[in-house]
Amino acid sequence: MNLKLYVGNIPFGVSEEDLKKLFMEAGEVQSVKIITDPYSGRSRGFGFVEMASEAAAEKAISQINGKTLMDRALTVNEAKPQKKRDGDYRGRRDRDR
Repeated sequence: MNLKLYVGNIPFGVSEEDLKKLFMEAGEVQSVKIITDPYSGRSRGFGFVEMASEAAAEKAISQINGKTLMDRALTVNEAKPQKKRDGDYRGRRDRDR
């Protein structure tokens, strides 16, 4: 099992520290990263938590997946490897330039 977990449906008011405290209930947390929009800096509603062991990762999935945080049910599962992007990708905002 991967030690890196995907966390979806994160409320916009939740900080990385809040998420770390929640996941520490399942075991030792190595790192927490909430993904933000590069232009506005606002949370995109998902992130990644890296646990210290497989046992802690499995426990986090079973305990936290579906748990309600600030009226939103969190989605927690094993993170999939990031797909490599083509080096020519410029994003939608630059398409017409």
